[in-house]
Amino acid sequence: MPKSVTTGTVSNTYENPYPSPDLEARFPFVSYQFQRRPKAEMLERAQAFHAQAEKRRSIRMFSSDPVPRELIELAVRSASTAPSGAHKQPWTFAATQDPEVKSILRVAAEKEEQANYLLNRMNAEWIEAVAPMGTDHHKEYLEVAPWVVVLFEHRYERRQDGSTRKNYYVKESVGMAAGLFVAALQNMGLVTLTHTPSPMAFLRPLLGRPENERPFAMFPIGYPLEGVKVPDLRRKSLDEIYVEVGQEE
Repeated sequence: MPKSVTTGTVSNTYENPYPSPDLEARFPFVSYQFQRRPKAEMLERAQAFHAQAEKRRSIRMFSSDPVPRELIELAVRSASTAPSGAHKQPWTFAATQDPEVKSILRVAAEKEEQANYLLNRMNAEWIEAVAPMGTDHHKEYLEVAPWVVVLFEHRYERRQDGSTRKNYYVKESVGMAAGLFVAALQNMGLVTLTHTPSPMAFLRPLLGRPENERPFAMFPIGYPLEGVKVPDLRRKSLDEIYVEVGQEE
């Protein structure tokens, strides 16, 4: 029997309900617990979240003040709620606050970035694009920030019996997890920078990750240094990034 749901004056009939009886008989399902909020409250929550998100900036001068491990763990747990292909959750967040490890990361990252900036490994178009940021091969923040987290994507799944299984939509899944990670940090009052030294292959052996993992991004995390400055940039307006298709109601 088709399932019908009536919302306002519109009735939606599903000829192929989800889950089907056969699917539910084979795999576990639970009822989704959803709290429908008044529209005024929804708007208030949306505005508050946007106000927080609007303040987000990439920071390159961090305070060395310590950050509790619990905050990093909660940010990772929030990031891991991201949707992923076939629910494979193909990611690992490798975190360190160890000064020696952070120093090693800095030296290795600066070595790659020296080739990019000083040995012309970056093309002229990219150099022109990042000119307003004023970035160079110096990555002192990797040592100063209290935490550095490297996000790894799982190219494939390694099973306990030694066999492997394919992961699906890996970059899309890990990209969404990275976005939630940044949003969680911003929401709790921390700052970060999405650092992607190119190439990043050196990060896997340095952090002892297995061969099926590939570095996706590196995040120094902490509090901003008092008085830190950021580029005076403009975010695109809604008209530049949003298109609505179809007939207006």
